[in-house]
Amino acid sequence: MTGQVYDPVPAQPPPAKRRIALNGERVAGYVITAFMAVLGFGIVWFLYDSWDFEFIEKYGPKYLSGLWVTIQLVSISIVLGAILSLPIAMGRMSANPLIRPVAFSYVYFFRGTPLLAQIFLVYYGAGVFVEELRDIELWAFFRDPWNCAVFTFALNTAAYQAEILRGAVQSVTKGQWEAAEALGLKRLQTFRKVILPQALIVALRPYGNEIILMIKGSAIVAIITVLDLMGETRRAFSRSYDFQTYIWAAIFYLIIVEMLRNGWDRLEARLTRHLKRED
Repeated sequence: MTGQVYDPVPAQPPPAKRRIALNGERVAGYVITAFMAVLGFGIVWFLYDSWDFEFIEKYGPKYLSGLWVTIQLVSISIVLGAILSLPIAMGRMSANPLIRPVAFSYVYFFRGTPLLAQIFLVYYGAGVFVEELRDIELWAFFRDPWNCAVFTFALNTAAYQAEILRGAVQSVTKGQWEAAEALGLKRLQTFRKVILPQALIVALRPYGNEIILMIKGSAIVAIITVLDLMGETRRAFSRSYDFQTYIWAAIFYLIIVEMLRNGWDRLEARLTRHLKRED
């Protein structure tokens, strides 16, 4: 009949409310959440109860100074490691029987040994070769704990970043190489203008995780007398014997990591906005 509108789908009743079963895993989750909430409240209460303006006034600037040292250490190491990781990643993907084993050995050593052992090898091991290092005018560099820390961290993160980059490059389909070759691009041009930009987008999240791990791992440089955030914390505790020194250090590290995580999420969302499908 003209003028009538037919609805082919009849109205359906709303779905029944789903009852959530209370199993062992859910109970354990509730218990852990409650424990973390109580622990967090306890830490806040402890800081409130033991709040000391004299302590904050005396050690606050030192914490900020150590925080700046930590940021500098991680930033410089990450940049140097990123530069070094590119030839290492290329060596890992190379078919050359001489280059590939060298790159593999480098990555295997620095990923397979503790960062603490590596920094001890550089800092204390350099003292064994004092005369040799003086002959080549490198002793002035290796006698400084800051330089040893940057050197070790750069070598360490280069191994991890090389594997991140290698995996990201290999995730780009072979068709990209073939299409670029069909357009007459040379292999180096293809890698720089086509493959690498796509690989870096894939590697964004692992790169962010690596930076966060470097920030938390940087605390070990306090052992070789670098006065970073943890170094200043250790010094403050040795003079005050106040347990809250370490709580404040943990809070500072948490703030840095959370700011980096949120900033990295925004960066990733910005750079990958063209990959999201519109609903």
